[in-house]
Amino acid sequence: MSQPTVLNLGHQPIADHSFSADHSLLAVACEDNVQLYNNDGKSFTPGIVLGDHDKSVTSIDISPSGRIVTCSQDRNALVWEPQADSSYKPTLVLLRINRAATFVRWSPDETKFAVGSGARAIAVCYFEEENDWWVSKHIKKPIRSTILSVTWHPNSVLIAAGSTDGHARVFSGYIKGVDQKPQPTIWGERLPFQTLCGDFVNHTGAWIHDVAFSPSGDSIAYCAHDSSITVVYPGGADRPPQAIYSVNTSFLPFKSLVWLSNNEIITAGHDCHPYIFSGNENGWEYTASIDDPADNTKEQSHENSALALFKQMDLKGSDQGLSTDYILKTIHQNTINTIRAFTHSGDKVTSVSTSGVDGKVVIFPL
Repeated sequence: MSQPTVLNLGHQPIADHSFSADHSLLAVACEDNVQLYNNDGKSFTPGIVLGDHDKSVTSIDISPSGRIVTCSQDRNALVWEPQADSSYKPTLVLLRINRAATFVRWSPDETKFAVGSGARAIAVCYFEEENDWWVSKHIKKPIRSTILSVTWHPNSVLIAAGSTDGHARVFSGYIKGVDQKPQPTIWGERLPFQTLCGDFVNHTGAWIHDVAFSPSGDSIAYCAHDSSITVVYPGGADRPPQAIYSVNTSFLPFKSLVWLSNNEIITAGHDCHPYIFSGNENGWEYTASIDDPADNTKEQSHENSALALFKQMDLKGSDQGLSTDYILKTIHQNTINTIRAFTHSGDKVTSVSTSGVDGKVVIFPL
């Protein structure tokens, strides 16, 4: 197996990251800025900084055509349009929320994006040609807490969301005049805006940190703060689920997950390295881990050991007795906030990218 690619982008925590479709651009959200990195095929070099937010940027996503959307604790979202001179023009989105925007993702067809918020609402945003601006419609009921994650069904109409009340819900994000009439799915046939197509509760009521549709769109998975992964197979419109499988683990809580295929999921979080789960309609189980510290005997990185050495010399005037107990035997040295698909082979994800509190972005081949 080829080795992971490690990008040390500084010591600021990375809240979220996104690669462009051709991997020539990497955008990372650090504090109240978005730093862009250009990839020439050999290395990533710093590009321009998108700095129009005045509070922490919480999430970022790059569309297939290269448009960037960001959201922030300043209660705003911005769409950044690429210009001919390689700059980006920001356009403010009318979110109409009174709490922080927490999470944002483009729909697969790029006509809309969804913004989760602390205002107990999901803002489904679309471009209004007549007025030349981005506007939003709110999904509110029955949401009663902060939305931590949103994801789109492959049909660009259904939205799944995880929240701090322990619920993972599936809604219709159908916008008349923007979307084509969707084909019937196992989630329902008639899908007017804000239709609740599924409502699933974590068995301990723990926060739902991330939720994702399977590649087929016929099931969802979510990870919770109780260190569990749950996979739901719906039974059809207005019918109970065909099956719900929760895999409880002794690991630290998971923060993010990605479907590798219809039968595999990868997740990561506070344990600082990814885990893989596999299964189907008959059951799910934990199968493997990536960059497992139990199998990793490498010494601490030169960067970390050198930094610790300078700290020791500064504090005590000596490098004797330097302890490295705090150096983890994993590539990431702190919580992984986001894991995303990086490359595909057919319908299967062949590599993933992760970013975390340690300021690193890592590409793991699978």
